[in-house]
Amino acid sequence: MAEKKTLQFDFNPNYCKSCGICYGLCPKQVLGPDEEGRPQVVNREACILCKMCELRCPDFAIRVKGV
Repeated sequence: MAEKKTLQFDFNPNYCKSCGICYGLCPKQVLGPDEEGRPQVVNREACILCKMCELRCPDFAIRVKGV
């Protein structure tokens, strides 16, 4: 049986402008805002590794990998 990949979420806070696009577009609500509006992982197990957050980030602040 194939092992499920686990999300590795790399985030650069120096690039992020807290626009909310990443967690607004996440189809599984894996990401959510922290106190400053920056993305944080709130539901790691739900991630399907679609990379929508990475692909749509206008500031290139997110990198998603499956491990």
